[in-house]
Amino acid sequence: MTRWHQWSGRVLSGEPIGRDQALELLRSGDDELLPLLDAAFAIRKHYFGRDVTLHVIRNAKSGACSEDCAYCSQSASASSGVACYSMQTVEKIVEGARAAKAIGAYRYCVVASGRAPAGQELDTICEAARRIKKEIPIQLCTSLGLLAPDQARRLKAAGVDRYNHNLETSERHYAAICTTHSYGDRVDTARAVKDAGLELCSGGLIGMGETLEDRVDLAFGLRRTGADSIPVNFLDPRPGTALHSLPRIGARDALRTLAMFRFVNPDREIRIAGGREACLGSMQVLSLYPANSMFTEGYLTTGGQGNEHDRRMIEAAGFRIAGITDTGE
Repeated sequence: MTRWHQWSGRVLSGEPIGRDQALELLRSGDDELLPLLDAAFAIRKHYFGRDVTLHVIRNAKSGACSEDCAYCSQSASASSGVACYSMQTVEKIVEGARAAKAIGAYRYCVVASGRAPAGQELDTICEAARRIKKEIPIQLCTSLGLLAPDQARRLKAAGVDRYNHNLETSERHYAAICTTHSYGDRVDTARAVKDAGLELCSGGLIGMGETLEDRVDLAFGLRRTGADSIPVNFLDPRPGTALHSLPRIGARDALRTLAMFRFVNPDREIRIAGGREACLGSMQVLSLYPANSMFTEGYLTTGGQGNEHDRRMIEAAGFRIAGITDTGE
């Protein structure tokens, strides 16, 4: 039995790992990668079996964001040439939910660029949420930027199940990637979400020049905020952004990172998110051993490998695509 299996056994008995142990996971060698993934899978299997939940993103408002997040091609400070459009209509957002359900998605994620939702925008999202929850059996998540407590309560009342607001990186590293709002602002939004009774989806973006210590701090920060779902994105540097010249992280590094997030947050949904195709390549399927959910049909401004490819990959590896009627959520 490897030390990783010993650690996973202790995690399953209720003994959380510490920061130093999490760093050891990230610093492990390539010869230890498969045993590490197997140990992470023991935790994942205990809480989620072999189920994989599929999520579809709807970019309901794109571009021209006032914030200066260094990684984002929708930032006003970027010159990436992404499509810019105002908030889509209620009908278009509802149509997106129907399309997501038709391809077997468990959750539909409606995202809008910007610092925070304006009044009219929030009205549109709430009306769309009411219609979706009345007409379509699908879980609903929204991601609209910084959120005040009363706005969080409005979303909850409209039928939204979950709100996404990523911490992105460690508190120490945050000022290096954004100056127009703070790490504390993001934590405040996470608290407003939890206080309103919404599930919190909060994760980060790996590969922005952070240290391994920063990655560990992010994982523990998400545990402190009570994130119910943790999307782990990998930077695929976008032309025209401040981080365009950074190299992508390697597949083995990405897999160790996913395993670390599973050990630190054992019973939370861990999602392989943006950049998985670019950074994991042919090793994507191994990410299913620590992670139990994934985005399909692409991301906000970039495409993915497609739903059919994703489904074949999941099923060929012996995992099962979870449906809304059999996950217990």
